[in-house]
Amino acid sequence: MSTIGIVGLGLIGGSMAKAVKFHTDHTVYGADIDPDTMALAFASGAIDGELDARSLSECDLLLLALPPEALISWAEENAPKIAKTAVVVDLCGVKRRICAALRPLSEKYGFSYVGGHPMAGKEHGGFKSSTALLFAGAAMILTPDERADAPLLERLKAFFLSLGFGSITCSTPAEHDRIISYTSQLCHITSSAFVKSPTAQTHMGFSAGSFRDMTRVAYLDENMWTQLFLADSDFLTGELDTLISHLREYRDAIASGDGDRLRSLLREGRELKMTAGGT
Repeated sequence: MSTIGIVGLGLIGGSMAKAVKFHTDHTVYGADIDPDTMALAFASGAIDGELDARSLSECDLLLLALPPEALISWAEENAPKIAKTAVVVDLCGVKRRICAALRPLSEKYGFSYVGGHPMAGKEHGGFKSSTALLFAGAAMILTPDERADAPLLERLKAFFLSLGFGSITCSTPAEHDRIISYTSQLCHITSSAFVKSPTAQTHMGFSAGSFRDMTRVAYLDENMWTQLFLADSDFLTGELDTLISHLREYRDAIASGDGDRLRSLLREGRELKMTAGGT
């Protein structure tokens, strides 16, 4: 049995705590700045105790589930208290910014660090939305550096698979951020922009699955996502430019009544979707 500390008990951190308690016999200590969240975490059995200076030093594994700037601040303040035998994994949605900050701390204070990103979520955040089954079948991305040896990676892979993850993907921080800018961040921005049409206020009785799919992630935490978008601005602006260019092609074909061009554009999209696969 291991002792696990989780910093931040929102949707991801809370679900991690619940998944650990549901699937394993590990001891879990948790920390959150919101007293109500801490009370709920205790009452639900998601944590066994509070993550404080004493319990922090006892942790074998630390999971950091905070927005980028808060995560870095917490790590800088608490790194000296982390045991040299501990492994730290952040669960943040961008990796270059976080890895650049935490890797030097791990080298200075002697603990192990591996970047991480669980590919799971919901449109509603917070501990109340967390669930022990959030990660069932999901991919867990790890961004190890040269200091992470094979035994450490095997331990982490076994741990995350024990929580219900369906696969483990290893990547570099840059490759992670490049692909995530398309598969996650661009989707959130597109959804947020889509609901700004005045027609969105009069859709009742005229919408179905496609509208729900397009608007689901517009319900987001603007503070956290602003940090994520800006930390990945180079890759994200490139994806936005590509999307805007393609939208202009569709717009021009429709405006000019060019059915052949429109049909070709739609066929290209369908065929690329078939090639890309996935959901």
